[in-house]
Amino acid sequence: MQDFLNLLSGYVWGWPLMLLLVGTGVWLTILLKGVQFSKLAYALHLAFIKRKEHGAEGDISHFQALMTALSATVGTGNIAGVATAIFIGGPGALFWMWMTGLVGMATKYGEAVLAVKYRIQDEDGTMSGGPMYYISNGLGWKWLGSLFAFFAAVAAFGIGSMVQSNSVADAINHSFNIAPEITGITLMVFTAFVIIGGIKSIGRVTSILVPFMIVLYMAGSLVILVIHADKIPGALSLVFEYAFSPVAASGGFAGAAVMLAIRMGVARGLFSNESGLGSAPIAAAAAQTNSPVMQALVSMTQTFIDTIIVCSMTGLVILVTGAWTSGENGASLTSYAYSLGLPGSMGGLIVTVGIILFAYSTILGWSYYGEKSIGYLLGTWAVKPYRWLFVASVGLGAVLKLDVVWTVSDIFNGLMAFPNLIGLIMLSPVIASETKKFFNGGKPR
Repeated sequence: MQDFLNLLSGYVWGWPLMLLLVGTGVWLTILLKGVQFSKLAYALHLAFIKRKEHGAEGDISHFQALMTALSATVGTGNIAGVATAIFIGGPGALFWMWMTGLVGMATKYGEAVLAVKYRIQDEDGTMSGGPMYYISNGLGWKWLGSLFAFFAAVAAFGIGSMVQSNSVADAINHSFNIAPEITGITLMVFTAFVIIGGIKSIGRVTSILVPFMIVLYMAGSLVILVIHADKIPGALSLVFEYAFSPVAASGGFAGAAVMLAIRMGVARGLFSNESGLGSAPIAAAAAQTNSPVMQALVSMTQTFIDTIIVCSMTGLVILVTGAWTSGENGASLTSYAYSLGLPGSMGGLIVTVGIILFAYSTILGWSYYGEKSIGYLLGTWAVKPYRWLFVASVGLGAVLKLDVVWTVSDIFNGLMAFPNLIGLIMLSPVIASETKKFFNGGKPR
C-alpha cells in the first residue's frame, strides 16, 4: 500500500503539476504587469499599517487574515523542506525556490481577488470564500468546486493536523524527553481552546503567535549570518552558480544535476508557500474589506514573507555554516547548521522551538480551511462536529506512525491544485479587470 501511495504521490506532484503551478504564476505575472513587484511596497504598507475600511464586511482584519494564512504556510517546510531541497538538489535549489516564490506572489494575488469577489455570507453570519466558491459561482461548475472542497477537507486532517502534531511530539521527545502521549493531550487542549471559537478566535491568536515565531526564528538566523558575514558572498555565489550548473559530490553531499536542483527548488518552494494550491484564499475571504484588490495585495505578501524571507534564512544558514555537505537531511540538517552557527545548545533549541511553533500555527490555520470546506459540502451544521474531530486527530497524530497518513495527505494536498488552477486560469480576465478598475480609480480612502 505504501509503495502504491508513493507512486501515486509521485504522479500527482510530478512535472505536469509543477509546470502548471509555475506556469499559472508566470501567466498572471504577465497579465497583471508584474503587480507583485510594482506594488510590493504598497502591499506591505497595507499588511502592517493598522487600518479599517468604513462599512467593510468580513470577520477579521486584513492583518489577521494574513496571519491566519501565514500560520498555515510558515511551517515545517520552512525548516525541513528547505534543508531537503538543498540536501538533494544542492545550493542551486534555493535559487529556484526564490523564482517559485516570486511568480507565486502573482498566483496568491489572483486567488485572493477571486476569493473576496465571490465570497458569500453564511446563515451564521460569517463569510465563506475560496476556490470552491469562485469555481462554483464564477465558472458555474459546482461539481468542480465540491471536488476541491473534498480534497481540502481530507488534506486538512493530514498535512494540517496529524503530520504537524507528530512533528511537534517528535521534536519535544527528542529535545526534552517528554512522552508523545503528553504532547498529544497538551496540543489537543491548546487547539480546542482556539479553534472552537471559530475564525475570530483563530485570527486573534495567530496575529500574536505568527509575528512572534517568525521574528524569533529570524533573529536567531540573523545572528548566525552576522557571525558568518564574510561567508555570505560565497554562499550566494554557490546558489547562483549551481542553479545553472551541476554540483559535484563533496563530503556527505552526493552531487546533483541542474534538473534535480530545479525540481527540488520548485517542489519545496510550492510546498512551503502553497501558491496555487487554493488554501490561503479561504482565509483571505474572511477579511474585513470591500475591495478584492486590497486584500489580494495583502495576501501576496504572504508568499514574499514565507519564501523570500523565512526560507532564505534557513537556506543561507545551512550554506554559510558548511552544514550542507555534512550528509544530514531534513530537520536534522537545519538543526545541525544552527548548532554550528550558535554556541552551546542555543542553535538546536531555536530549531526545536521553531518546529513546535510553526507546526502548531499550521494546525490552527488548516483547521479553518478544513471547516470551511466541510461547511461548503455539508452545510454549517457540520462545522462544529468537524472541529471536534479535528481536535481528536491532533492527539492521534502525536502518537501514531504516519507514513501512510503523510503520503495520503500529500496526494490530496496536490489534488487541491488542479481545480483551483482551472478556476484561476479561466477567471484570469476577472482578476485583470478588478485590478485595472482598482488602480485606475485611485487608492481607497
